Amino acid sequence: MTLALRPSLVLFHRWAGLTLTGFLLLAGLTGALLVWYEELDAWVSPHLLRAAPPAPGAPMLDPLVLRQKVQAQYPGAYAAMAPLQQIPSHAAVMRLFALPASAAGPFQEPPNDQVFVNPYTGEMLGERKWGDITQGVKNLMPFIYRLHYSLALEKAGETLLGIVALLWTVDCFAGAWLTLPAPKRNKVAWQARPWLLRWWPSWKLRWRQDSYKLNFDLHRAGGLWVWAMLFVLAWSSVAFNLHQEVYDPVMRTLFAHQRDEQGQAQSLQPSRAPALDWAAARKTGQKLMAEQARLHGFSIIEETLMVHDPARGQHGIWRYQVRSSRDIRDRWGSTQVIFDADTGELLHIWLPTGAAAGDTIRTWLTSLHMAALWGTPFRLFMTGMGVAVVLLSATGLVIWMRKRQARVFARARDRAAAVLVGE
Repeated sequence: MTLALRPSLVLFHRWAGLTLTGFLLLAGLTGALLVWYEELDAWVSPHLLRAAPPAPGAPMLDPLVLRQKVQAQYPGAYAAMAPLQQIPSHAAVMRLFALPASAAGPFQEPPNDQVFVNPYTGEMLGERKWGDITQGVKNLMPFIYRLHYSLALEKAGETLLGIVALLWTVDCFAGAWLTLPAPKRNKVAWQARPWLLRWWPSWKLRWRQDSYKLNFDLHRAGGLWVWAMLFVLAWSSVAFNLHQEVYDPVMRTLFAHQRDEQGQAQSLQPSRAPALDWAAARKTGQKLMAEQARLHGFSIIEETLMVHDPARGQHGIWRYQVRSSRDIRDRWGSTQVIFDADTGELLHIWLPTGAAAGDTIRTWLTSLHMAALWGTPFRLFMTGMGVAVVLLSATGLVIWMRKRQARVFARARDRAAAVLVGE
């Protein structure tokens, strides 16, 4: 690094850090909680999410039966998703979607879009509008989730946090560069030492020095220790919030991707009653998935989800999803086949890893961000990462405040000296 470049990077890192501080404090704190989203949500709202079996070993109802019960209970909305993965003693969670008020009318959002069902009896345990904190504590964890990805400001907040994530990504490299050994004027004596030895002080904490030096080292060395994961968090946040605007154009230029099924045309006549009903679609999905598993050389672990999208494709589409050997997440796999809702014709298969480098990278980035792999040890690590983001933001703010105070003091001292000289 040249001596001329370093001051510019220092200035960028300083003002980028100050701009990001508030956002990263919020993201770090909420992210540390969201690692345990399901556990905390069930702890806050056990009446919605806990469902004890009526007797030891009692069987759970088929997920499609549960979906049908929800649909019958809420005829003014569409239960377009059926979670196929069942968890003992945990309520089944069904999503409700809007229906058009008329053939050409606007969509009417249901007052609540999550319904909780006892998987053993089919009893409705309750409902909520996901993320609406005005409904009370039952929406605490969903509201924290909204704060984390959109500041609870929906699209505008998503875009703002996406820009923050992009700035954070660039600042990751600026901050790392500033830890590298700076050129010295006595180059012969300085360069005689091995480069790694000159960089080593940046990784150390001066525990026995004053509080300012320790704070500085916590910021510099702490950032280096977890730099790789900081970059993963920053760039995956861009993938979440600026997918089409930034992430896709960059990554599709560099890596191959599978075809995007979202590009399918809108159906001219959306219908909730396709030729393949839910049971037939499940059998078709199982058949198509088994064929693709043989063709692409992967194994199926468990079913996870069925979705009917009446507005996509010529006749609407079915999405049948499983967790397979191509998935890296502990739960809720994303291996899926998409097929025509009337004919059952396979339209698309999507594999989370192994099919295209770009998709494999995105699967790893997003799974690491959500702590969705490697079990409890990695979730504990990601909780620590949330704390680390808060710590790095706080120590950076302290460094700026200390330096600002020093500059203010120096200017005051210079003014006083000038007055004395003038006298």
